[in-house]
This record gives sequence, structure tokens and C-alpha cells, in this order.
Amino acid sequence: MATYAIGDLQGCQKEFSALLKKIKFSKKDELWLVGDLVNRGPDSLQVLRRIMAMGTQAKVVLGNHDLHFLAILFGGHQPNRNDTFTELLTAPDAEKLGHWLRKQPLLYRDRTLGYLMVHAGLPAQWTTKQASGYAAEVHQVLAGPAKAKGANKLGYRDYLRDLYGNEPPGWDDQLQGMQRLRVITNYFTRMRLVDAAGNLNFSHKGSLADRPKGLYPWFEMPLARPRKQRILFGHWAALEGETSADNCIALDTGCVWGRGLTAFCLETGKRYFEAARDVA
Repeated sequence: MATYAIGDLQGCQKEFSALLKKIKFSKKDELWLVGDLVNRGPDSLQVLRRIMAMGTQAKVVLGNHDLHFLAILFGGHQPNRNDTFTELLTAPDAEKLGHWLRKQPLLYRDRTLGYLMVHAGLPAQWTTKQASGYAAEVHQVLAGPAKAKGANKLGYRDYLRDLYGNEPPGWDDQLQGMQRLRVITNYFTRMRLVDAAGNLNFSHKGSLADRPKGLYPWFEMPLARPRKQRILFGHWAALEGETSADNCIALDTGCVWGRGLTAFCLETGKRYFEAARDVA
């Protein structure tokens, strides 16, 4: 048995199939997916159906594009001009797929293997225990009922309706309600650069070489604390799979932008790469 983590699929079904064949993936193996299963690529519907059909063999965390799909499906938002999941949104099983997807977590951890998986990153100011707890707060709402009972309670439709936004920019223990859930979600699914206090910067999506002064990649933040776990993440294709931190493993290698799809074997540390076939 082997465990493989794969970077952002974003609807790249052909490359996904080829990569699984390359690693000789079998029913005895386990697959970890770092989020952004859908959007920008050509085959979001096929990718989502395939992963859902894998059942417990696939471990998934949510990415920002997955949440965008859910916000359109259940939260009343409209697609953006560059979105490519019309086929998914109009499929007869769209809601079934959406209900499965909204029940996936923001963080997945395996203590035996010593790995932790998120989509964008793990804030340096949070302990691993805290991060797990905050991720669970969002999961409880998103995987729960459409409308929660009781004053000041949020259902998943409320959460998806009010999800978008860059405020608040950083963490505060006193945050409550949707502001609290939004900043937790943004850290897990949209984070790249932060300032010295850990506040999020959303404007820079390029390489580290041309980042604005005074900003740090989340894995180099001055407040960064040592962690026992190795962190698997995607989201930042401009890193091209490279970080300065040995315990932070970048897996988004820009398949949807014409580069390729990467798999990482958790037991051996070996990487496998499949070149892109379709470019968005």
C-alpha cells in the first residue's frame, strides 16, 4: 500500500488519469487531494464524479475554487467570466456532487504518517491543534444544515452567501460569526503572502522573487513555529513545487496553466510528474 498526494487538479481529467497510471495506483493505495478539484480546466464534472466514486480511498480538502463552485450552487452567486464549470453546474447530479463536496474538510491530518494537508497553507501564529479546531468550526457549518436553528447560528447557505471578501485581513481570537469563519477559510484556501503580523495579502500571486517588500510567504513568516508534521499544500502554482522549508511540500505545479500535474508519495518522498495536455 502507498499513499500519494496530488496537486490542484482543476478539471484536468486527462492528466489525472495518466498520472494515476504512471504511479500504478491500485485499490490498495490511498489518494490525498490538496483541493481545487474543479474550475479553469476542461473536465470538472468528470473529475468530481471520479473522486466521489473513490469513496474513502480519496482524502480531500477544499480549495478556493471548490468553494467558489459551492457558492454558486448553494449560495446564490454567479460564475465569473473565466470559470469553466458550466457542464458541472448544469449536470443532473450537480447537487449530489455539491452536497458531497461541501462535507469535505479544510484540513486533513494523519498522525501515523506524520503529514497534514491543507489547500493554501497553515498560519504560523496557530498551533497545529488550534488550526485543526478552527478548520473544524468551518466544517461544522459547511457540512451541516442549510439553515441552522437558533439566533446567530449559520447554515451552509448563509456561509456560502457571505463567504467572499478580504476582511478581516488577519486573525483575532475575539472574532465571531461570519467574520471569524471567513478569515479561517481565507487562511486555509487563499493564503500566499502575509506581513510580519500574519495579516493576509491577496494581491500578489506571482513568484517569490518579485514579492512586495515587507511580505513573506506563509512558510517563511518570522513567527513560524516548528511543527512535527510535514505540510502538504497546493494553491500557489508560481512556486513550481519549490519552497524554502523542508517540512512544507508544494504540489501545485500549474497543470491548468500548461505545465503539469504532480504526485508525491508520502512513504518514499518521491515525486511523479505528468505534463499538461490541455491548456485553459
